Amino acid sequence: MPYQTINEIPVFGDPIQNAVHQMVNCKKDAHSCALMADHHLGYAVPIGGVIAYENHISPSGVGYDIACGNKAVRLGCKYDDIKGHIPSIMDDIFRKISFGIGRVNEAKVDHQLFDSDTWDLSPVNELKDMARSQLGTVGSGNHYVDIFKDEQDRIWVGVHFGSRGLGHKIATHFVKSGGGKDGIDVDPVLLDLNSELGADYLACMQLAGQYAYAGRDWACSKVAQIIGVLEMEEIHNHHNYTWEEIHNGQKLWVCRKGATPAFPGQKGFIGATMSEPSVIIQGVDSEDSKKSLYSTVHGAGRIMSRNEAAGKRRWKKGKLVVKSEGKITKDMMMDKVKTAKVELRGAGVDESPHCYKRLDEVLDYHSDTIKILHTLTPIGVAMAGENEYDPFKD
Repeated sequence: MPYQTINEIPVFGDPIQNAVHQMVNCKKDAHSCALMADHHLGYAVPIGGVIAYENHISPSGVGYDIACGNKAVRLGCKYDDIKGHIPSIMDDIFRKISFGIGRVNEAKVDHQLFDSDTWDLSPVNELKDMARSQLGTVGSGNHYVDIFKDEQDRIWVGVHFGSRGLGHKIATHFVKSGGGKDGIDVDPVLLDLNSELGADYLACMQLAGQYAYAGRDWACSKVAQIIGVLEMEEIHNHHNYTWEEIHNGQKLWVCRKGATPAFPGQKGFIGATMSEPSVIIQGVDSEDSKKSLYSTVHGAGRIMSRNEAAGKRRWKKGKLVVKSEGKITKDMMMDKVKTAKVELRGAGVDESPHCYKRLDEVLDYHSDTIKILHTLTPIGVAMAGENEYDPFKD
């Protein structure tokens, strides 16, 4: 059974009760909602949650990493063209693209989005210089730059990250201004789109969306430049965002938090773990598609928290102090990576494949809503180092 209905909520996959409980709380103020098969607990709104509102928008629903998303680009080369150079390519990627929190891009990246009048709004008018310096940086946590080969041995680059410090600061401002709190078991903040606060958030969210697209564009183009080939085809989606859409003849504002839009014919890139195949999918029309509000998963979905995997650590007088050991060791993670023949740069054990569901099993629950166009086998993975803390929640 692809989904079950719990409190009138379509829940795809095996229900995780704390996430379901969160969504039941969210539904009381929503038109409709659904949980994708990769769902798990989030801040106020579960990851993998899709919520439709009639005339409201939710900073809590979009989350702190506004417009986090995936981009995949097929490059003009095949595996045989680069297989002898993968270690040096990954070295260049890790050196020329900035990973980790608070990083700035060594390359000056200009973009027309910095000409937008939205920068005149008070929540963002002091953030422009920071945003300009960070454009194209990847961040930490589960954000990455990967190299893949598909079933025809064609090379793809795939990236996953969002709007960086800009999005985090926008979200923090509007959650607080909307009377909300930062936390797990809290009500999501709702803003009326007819209010000044709601209109300002919508404008700032859309600016962060342009910023995230521009950053992912830059990172993919940088990899193509490193390899020395052209970009041939691209698939690009946000999965922390709100869109105005028509469902059953009604105009709704649909928030997807860790969920990929999958309207009929729409393509998406869904990443797996560092040692398992990712996919390019395309949405199809079905009754299950309608129940999901034309949405699907954004990844495999966590089954183990970061602290559970890596243990608890904190910085004390400039040194990292281990307070408790986690369940996953570096050897366990590297065994998975080596078996998969992946060239890895960075990454901590909190991103080990052990921490996630299997993507193919998750996708099976959505088999009536999407079709898989390409299977992408990872050959190179770059992420922030193991001692990086990820503040860009969700």
